[in-house]
Amino acid sequence: MDASGSGDKVPWVDVVLASIAAVSWSLVGMAGAAALGLHLLGADSAGDLAPMTAAVVVLAVNGSVKPSGDVSAFGLEGAQATTAVEITPLGVGLVGALLLAYFFLRSLRRSGPYISVTELAARAGGVVVLFVATVGGLAWAGHDVITIDGKQLGLDAGQVPGLGGGADGVEIPGLGDIGDIGGLLPDRLGDLADAEAAVGFSVNTADSLAGALFWVLGVLVISLLASRRSPLPRAAVWQAVAKAVRPAASAMVAVLLVAVLAGYAAAAYAAIGDDHPKRIAGAALLGAPNGVWLGIPLGLFVPWDGEATGELAKLLPDPLDELLAVSADEPVTVGGLAELDQRVWLLAVATAVMMLYAGVLAASRTPVGGLGAAGFAGRCAVRLGAVTALTLPLLVWLTDVSADASLSVLGFDAFGAGIELHGQLGMALLLGAGWGAVAGGLGALLVYATRGRRPEPVAPVEGPGPYHPAEPYRPANADTNPYLRPPPGLHGAPTMAGPMPTQPPRPKPPPEPEDGPPPPRPPGRPRTGR
Repeated sequence: MDASGSGDKVPWVDVVLASIAAVSWSLVGMAGAAALGLHLLGADSAGDLAPMTAAVVVLAVNGSVKPSGDVSAFGLEGAQATTAVEITPLGVGLVGALLLAYFFLRSLRRSGPYISVTELAARAGGVVVLFVATVGGLAWAGHDVITIDGKQLGLDAGQVPGLGGGADGVEIPGLGDIGDIGGLLPDRLGDLADAEAAVGFSVNTADSLAGALFWVLGVLVISLLASRRSPLPRAAVWQAVAKAVRPAASAMVAVLLVAVLAGYAAAAYAAIGDDHPKRIAGAALLGAPNGVWLGIPLGLFVPWDGEATGELAKLLPDPLDELLAVSADEPVTVGGLAELDQRVWLLAVATAVMMLYAGVLAASRTPVGGLGAAGFAGRCAVRLGAVTALTLPLLVWLTDVSADASLSVLGFDAFGAGIELHGQLGMALLLGAGWGAVAGGLGALLVYATRGRRPEPVAPVEGPGPYHPAEPYRPANADTNPYLRPPPGLHGAPTMAGPMPTQPPRPKPPPEPEDGPPPPRPPGRPRTGR
């Protein structure tokens, strides 16, 4: 294929090998991050780590895991455990997305400055097909049974958390002592201390394959839009998209990754003085981007609707858990959280600074093109506003949380717990457009004030040297530079002490004949013979 990318010949061998490399490294990275996170959390003590790792990887690529409970070991007729969790471990997914994008974009650069539409479709299609097929294999392997030992839960035979301590009275939080209900509940729940519950989980194959398809397509599209040096087809529409979208998209991706790094740094700082640093490290490895990317829309005043009950409410950071426990009817906003803790306003300040940084970064990557300050600011504002209007709803959708866990005994919900947290996508779209436009315009004005109409710097053909001296920092001055003053008594010529004496010119010798007899000898000179 030629360098211009105008041909339609596809190097199929390279396409297949590049697809295998990209998908393999992506899944290996996700599996490693998932296994390490689960191990640090101590999840491998309840069951086999391999199927749990496969299930977490499927969840990370927008898959679906269906848990099921079997508490027949408790000796309770009609009792069942219900559990449902819909949350994506974005820490695992981010590792896979970065590796997949890196190897995919690296394979594109072998085609030269341009790539044909056919080859681009072949390379992207190879990655998609192989990735979805591999996730199908993980869906087949991601099922197991986890055994929960009652003794490891810290339960004594005569005491169950939340249900008082005696056998005659049952105390329910919020209702007080409801008296004796026949001894059925305390007697049965006391068996938890000696029982072992088997909780199984399996991967929903159809939903997982559909989720993996959308996930890998999204990663490839975002990587193409955010990469400033990867080749695209020569057609004018592709080049226009590259010039208009790539500066803003690359800036937005950069600030989101920097925010995640800040989240990891905060987790490392918290783990230093904690009694269980491994748990904090494992939770951060699996879900640090979840918390960071949830805080960005919240800091940009996107309202959330949520509810938290039971023990799962304790997993939320303060004061979010307190706000959801007090009122679940009102939306969660920065103002509502700030009424409980004024430090929440720092979140709004941090996200505003992050958006301004994105605006400056996008403007620095956008050519001025002969525009004035107002025109350049308008161009950057429109582009970053459009990108942010799509990014903010995506973050809201990715960080959506829905979790429920309960143990129902004869219709009585003894251990009900759940978390529901959903952002408003419409407000995220509008606020994203507004924040992006403001940040893009301000960033463009800051960049224009320092760069202005100056042309883009061009690399010199040859650096400074003996034949191309560098420009002096100040004008030459003979009074301060001794090399510019000749010593006394010397001639003005740089290498002579005085004027050269004149000499008469030497006579030119007679020209030698080219052909013919030798010249006649002078008279009176004897002939010389051999």
